[in-house]
Amino acid sequence: MATIDLTAAEFDKTITGNDIVLVDFWAAWCGPCRMFAPVYDSASQNHSDIVFAKVDTEAEQALAAAARITSIPTLMAFKQGNLVFSQPGALPAAALEQLITAVRELDLEKARAEAEQRSA
Repeated sequence: MATIDLTAAEFDKTITGNDIVLVDFWAAWCGPCRMFAPVYDSASQNHSDIVFAKVDTEAEQALAAAARITSIPTLMAFKQGNLVFSQPGALPAAALEQLITAVRELDLEKARAEAEQRSA
């Protein structure tokens, strides 16, 4: 599956309407963003069950501000509508694959229960 361009109008529906969504916040003038793009696009071809989205921070400044993007590229991962990963910087292909595996294997219910125990 190819990457999709995501705008503020579709953001919430895309995040909540799919099991796993990766979002790449980028800009055309950003060198590291251009270096990461082929890695991200390649991963999207290998994982057709995951939504790979891109947000152009120049065109979607309000969305980037709402997501608290301070550095690009920034990659976010959502599972079942929950933000489970957010990190600035271009990832190499192997690290992106590790992230995808970790998000797939993440048990949200167990993670919530552990978080509740820590805060109690």
